[in-house]
Amino acid sequence: MNDEGQVIHPSSLIPHPSRLLVVRLSALGDVIHTLPAVMSLRDSYDVSWVVEAPYADLVETVAGVRAIPVRLKRWSPAAILGAGRSVRGFEVAIDFQGLIKSALLARASGAPLRYGFHRELVREKPAALFYNHRIRVDRTKHVVDWNNELAAAVVEDRRPRLSSTQPNWKDFATDAQQRLGRFTNKIVLLPGAGRLEKLWPLERFREIAKRYGDRAVVVWGPGELDLAHAIGGTMAPATNLRELAFVLKQASVVVGGDTGPLHLADALGTRVVGLYGPTDPRRNGPYGLLSRTIRGSGSMDSITATEVANRIDEVLL
Repeated sequence: MNDEGQVIHPSSLIPHPSRLLVVRLSALGDVIHTLPAVMSLRDSYDVSWVVEAPYADLVETVAGVRAIPVRLKRWSPAAILGAGRSVRGFEVAIDFQGLIKSALLARASGAPLRYGFHRELVREKPAALFYNHRIRVDRTKHVVDWNNELAAAVVEDRRPRLSSTQPNWKDFATDAQQRLGRFTNKIVLLPGAGRLEKLWPLERFREIAKRYGDRAVVVWGPGELDLAHAIGGTMAPATNLRELAFVLKQASVVVGGDTGPLHLADALGTRVVGLYGPTDPRRNGPYGLLSRTIRGSGSMDSITATEVANRIDEVLL
């Protein structure tokens, strides 16, 4: 649907559109939330996905589409120009991210059909200027549903649908060096988060680690080693993304805030306890599992260790 409310069918504009560019650069949780929408498009298009390089392996293995890796965390016009050379020659482009840099990549693809969320929904408003189809979605739904509705806008029946093909997590979640076997069936604690306001207080993670003893293991990522040490208890070694997925898949339950590894655990089918303060679990929580989240009253500090321990015990029953 365009801004005038008209339904636009791609087939009426291009006889046989075939090459489709997906733009969702980062972060881990957002990439995971985009997987179902991308997989729903594979039957209709030859899909390529431009994504930050650390997630290229995940995109290719799990979603089964071609990844175009870029490094645009700190971007500049020159960086966008360089990345733009690798995304040319597409008939359709979909920007799931809504940033100026992602919209510029969609424009650089040369696609005459460029889809993105409506201006009121994107984080950086000027991004919408680079789309010629701006899609409104149901803002009360989960972000996975937003992405499915955006993907549905480029197919003729316009009905959001999930792919019948399941994500290939089995081949992705691997312990190639066979060094992680002792971390199976654990209560995995994820103390890190992308933003300070998403962090649950360390002393409460410490209470949980102490309560469950050897059953609990602290998993950490880049820049989080000191954070993990401060909790005490058993710590996992440094892991790459595939190894992280292996530990999360083998866990009995995963506990953490609104962060990529929690969404990865949820996508892998592992039971999770999500801790939410400043973000809304109805939009960003474990998909379809709102009952497994604890919502603080606006901040993470308001969530007690007793609440979390009780929820862990409920999930493990």
